[in-house]
Amino acid sequence: MTETTAPRTATFVNIGERTNVTGSAKFKKLVLEGRYEAALDVARDQVANGAQVIDVNMDEAMLDSEAAMVRFLRLIASEPDIARVPVMIDSSKWSVIEAGLKNVQGKAIVNSISLKEGEEPFIAQARKIRRYGAAVVVMAFDEQGQADTCARKVEICKRSYDILVNRVGFPAEDIIFDPNVFAVATGIEEHNNYAVDFIEATRIIRRECPGAHVSGGLSNVSFSFRGNNPVRAAMHSVFLYHAIPAGMDMGIVNAGELPVYDEIPAELRERVEDVILNRRPDATDRLLEVADKYKGGGAKKELDLSWRRQEVKARLTHALVHGIDEYIDTDVEEARQQAERPLSVIEGPLMDGMNVVGDLFGAGKMFLPQVVKSARVMKKAVAYLLPYIEEEKAANGNGGQSQSAGKVLMATVKGDVHDIGKNIVGVVLQCNNFEVVDLGVMVPTARILEEAKAHKVDIIGLSGLITPSLDEMVFVAKEMERTGLDLPLLIGGATTSKVHTAVKIDPNYHGPIVHVIDASRAVGVAQNLIGENKADYVAGIKADYARMRDAHARNQVGRARLPIAEARANHAKLDWAGYEAPTPLKPGVTIFEDYDLAELASRIDWKPFFQAWELHGNFPAILEDDKVGAPARALYNDAQAMLQRIIGEKWLTAKGVVGFWPANSVGDDIELYTGEDRGTVLETLHMLRQQMAREAGRDRAHQCLADFVAPKGSGVADWVGAFAVTAGHGLEERAKAFEAAHDDYSAILLKALGDRLAEAFAERLHERVRKELWGYAAGEDLSNEQLIAEEYRGIRPAPGYPACPDHTEKATLFRLLDVPAAAGINLTESFAMVPTAAVSGWYLAHPDAKYFGVGKVERDQVADYARRKGLDLATCERWLAPNLNYDPDAEDRVAKVAAE
Repeated sequence: MTETTAPRTATFVNIGERTNVTGSAKFKKLVLEGRYEAALDVARDQVANGAQVIDVNMDEAMLDSEAAMVRFLRLIASEPDIARVPVMIDSSKWSVIEAGLKNVQGKAIVNSISLKEGEEPFIAQARKIRRYGAAVVVMAFDEQGQADTCARKVEICKRSYDILVNRVGFPAEDIIFDPNVFAVATGIEEHNNYAVDFIEATRIIRRECPGAHVSGGLSNVSFSFRGNNPVRAAMHSVFLYHAIPAGMDMGIVNAGELPVYDEIPAELRERVEDVILNRRPDATDRLLEVADKYKGGGAKKELDLSWRRQEVKARLTHALVHGIDEYIDTDVEEARQQAERPLSVIEGPLMDGMNVVGDLFGAGKMFLPQVVKSARVMKKAVAYLLPYIEEEKAANGNGGQSQSAGKVLMATVKGDVHDIGKNIVGVVLQCNNFEVVDLGVMVPTARILEEAKAHKVDIIGLSGLITPSLDEMVFVAKEMERTGLDLPLLIGGATTSKVHTAVKIDPNYHGPIVHVIDASRAVGVAQNLIGENKADYVAGIKADYARMRDAHARNQVGRARLPIAEARANHAKLDWAGYEAPTPLKPGVTIFEDYDLAELASRIDWKPFFQAWELHGNFPAILEDDKVGAPARALYNDAQAMLQRIIGEKWLTAKGVVGFWPANSVGDDIELYTGEDRGTVLETLHMLRQQMAREAGRDRAHQCLADFVAPKGSGVADWVGAFAVTAGHGLEERAKAFEAAHDDYSAILLKALGDRLAEAFAERLHERVRKELWGYAAGEDLSNEQLIAEEYRGIRPAPGYPACPDHTEKATLFRLLDVPAAAGINLTESFAMVPTAAVSGWYLAHPDAKYFGVGKVERDQVADYARRKGLDLATCERWLAPNLNYDPDAEDRVAKVAAE
């Protein structure tokens, strides 16, 4: 088989078919007897067991199918626990389908239509389905019959797609192709390639019919082995293992009976895979040879519970190392019965187990996701013991104190709302016997200092993601010095750096300040800061930071600098005379309410997800990595399972807003106008230009985003767009519920997925902008990998990021789109977005527009920028601090170094 063209990322939507009179004897009996209330329980059970769509079919000779369909759908609509998933209206009779469409709640899926009777009825039915706002399953069936080969499947689906999209105007994302899953291992040679044909056809269909989905009835592939459920289940697992990365994203699957691919016995998996992939001519015979061996259930790997026979201390260690919380209350109770005091269980076997976790993590034999799972088990164990500890305190007047490694206060600084990294660091510290006082996000400096004193902490840890947080961290250090606090200060977060910590933060505080690059380093730093060798460690850090400050200051002296006038003269020179700016097909503002999360899940870029957990590598190769493959697979499986719940149970709501305005550039600024007459300026977007000196012989332009918008005097009527999206509504409440249940792992996992869904939303909306709303790339046909690689025309730079690093420009964007009202996203005083799973930015459409970093800028440009924005220089310097090519607070230090 060829290399996959679709990543192993598509969220698989499971269709339940037990509400189908042709597929469930129980359901059929209840419906025939008129016991519709009892039949509802069948639907309810399917949803409870993970079905994300329920297939309703009433095609029975003894039924009035239309009446039965209408009655059942109306009953479903009054049952919230069933009505939260879509309904697939399934019938071979068009009259039944239409009756269902008239009575179904929400967006339905029609199953199915095909070209078997020709194009005219196919088009007529499709048009009706579109009017009802439903999606449709299209069978790979035409006037010549059912498609069996890869070529025929692709031919029919492409023909159907062309008719639906180009002639009917059917939304591509509402098309679900069923290329026919046929049985393999039947003994007939012509059938041996059926599974391969389906998988290869799926790959081609997803590539050549962009936006469409692929589904299939999984049970068909294993029909030859009916009666041997373990072998059939193994065939289903292997088939999905190869079909999902090829692009199959929907299907009828009994997830409860589906074994994990890696847990199928090696012998059975190899022989099943030979059959599914048609790898050898005797594959069927070889599977038959071993099939009976597994008939009694051998296809399921027995759960290894041998560790349950160990003494309780070993059991607790095993549970902590492997993140198993199923037996934790039982084992902790047994340990409590054996211990002198409840606290002794924490200080003894539980901390011994966590020490093992810490040692394995430190040795690189455990990874962050596993450690966070271990912490979940530990928290549940401690929660079980707390009532007993409190009872002992009440009885004796005290309950003693656990001997912790130290107490750390952690906070995301004022104005910032990002906390995934902070939470991970907190969990890792707790796994190494540190007490953590987590103040949460947007914490003012005064509260940080007050709480540090009240809790008598040993260390303060500050976190921040956005640029303004850097300035807030400087203020915390200054206040610690002013108030006489004498505690180590840890600095962490995406925008922080060792250089910034050394140059900007450390000089303001006499105590130890340490930049922590990631969670894996936090424990060692904390241990050194309160350990026996603290003085030597701190002296080394202080000396290192002093050297970095001197090097930074020397770097300021005599650095090649290009005056802003020269940089502007070297702007990107585009051919505006020959350029025709595209006019948006839908100008003005468009709001997207409750965007389909399933659609976004299939667009996720997984590499940053793994990076958030400190697992580094390209996706999907990371899943097979020799070192991190096992924890990456486990994390990915947990993420997929949570995604299913996020989508199926509507944990989150995605909202977005897009707008377009007539625009032209004026120098380094972009004017947006109220109308196409361009007589009145609505808003001005202020941009910065690269100013670094180029190497000799390098004739590259000094770029500014304004260069990609037609100049005001060019005569070109250009346009600029803006967007803001979030997938975070409902996230914070759900995360807090996990934290309240001592499940930090799930809370962090949810936040990481929320971020990925928001980024996927931004990417998907940009695609729709290019193809539908602005429409300048209507014929674009790119795979998800190509979209992630940004192989398209146009860019969507975000305020606060390298091409336009000023976060305050978000205020203009939010005014233009009225983002709080349109998408429910608000800005903090430091211009962080709430909910945190949010993305905003501009749209530029010129073919030469590209991403770049402004880099370091000089005082002459910052002063001019402040004038254009109507702000004082110091304010602009504050917001642009990481981009300044000079140090406004250290002119005397630069002069001193220059004199030396």
